[in-house]
Amino acid sequence: MSRQSTGIAELDNLLGGGLLPGTLTVVMGATGIGKTQLGLCFANEGQKQEGERGILFDLTSRGDSQNHADYAARLCDWQLAEQPVDGQVFPEQAWQRELTRRDYMHIFRHSGKRVTASDMDSDQWREWKYEQAKKLDQVIAFFYGNFVHGVRRCVIDGVEPTAKAADSIQIEMFDYLYHQILRKEHDWVARDLFRVGFRENTQRVNDNAYDHQDIGCLLLYTSHEVMLDDLITRPIESGDVLSNANTIILMGKTREGNKIGRALHVAKHRGSACGESIVPYKITQTGLQLSPQT
Repeated sequence: MSRQSTGIAELDNLLGGGLLPGTLTVVMGATGIGKTQLGLCFANEGQKQEGERGILFDLTSRGDSQNHADYAARLCDWQLAEQPVDGQVFPEQAWQRELTRRDYMHIFRHSGKRVTASDMDSDQWREWKYEQAKKLDQVIAFFYGNFVHGVRRCVIDGVEPTAKAADSIQIEMFDYLYHQILRKEHDWVARDLFRVGFRENTQRVNDNAYDHQDIGCLLLYTSHEVMLDDLITRPIESGDVLSNANTIILMGKTREGNKIGRALHVAKHRGSACGESIVPYKITQTGLQLSPQT
């Protein structure tokens, strides 16, 4: 199987040549550790391998910016084209590249800070569910419209830490899009998008078929843990997104004497021999720079 490069040669080497399309990779670490830079590098590398950059789907609900556009411009000379969330979905536009080939979507921009059931009362939780349901068609249109135009990798960002994954509206949204969009046959995704109009669009759906097994997914998951040692010893609970991931990359801080650094560790990677290395890295103006392995 052809692997998808992360855009970082040293990391690809740790991964036996890169990531496996058709699987889930989780990059886990605290805020500011470099997850977004890694995600953008992976998405940008799609231009070389598949002829199309990947897409970014932002689940943050805090209201503050994740700075994706600034990072993309500085790291990759990439001017992100954002898909507005305006409530208008016209499925037939899927065939029009100039209308559907967008790089970025921020779905929960105008929501509050609470993302877990334990932080909300029943009315607030119902409001979240209503907003989620109201925007699902736009989510389907965003992914499907990009996939029919050759996009083969996506990055999901903005998932905030929670004590129990089942209580998170963000994890619930991710589970939907992963199982009902990313890992579904193209024609079934089209059925969900076109609904009663599917029959009249069947020929176009078949003419624009794609293989969902070619699509790679990188989930950037924010952790409570800051230190890499704590991430490595973190237990994985049943239902945790980590339990279903093909690949897990942990990113955290390290301490040596009176110096704090950053390092990553490939904790899990089905399909390749997975070493035990802890690899220091720096965040530079051009992205992550891993220390060469000896």
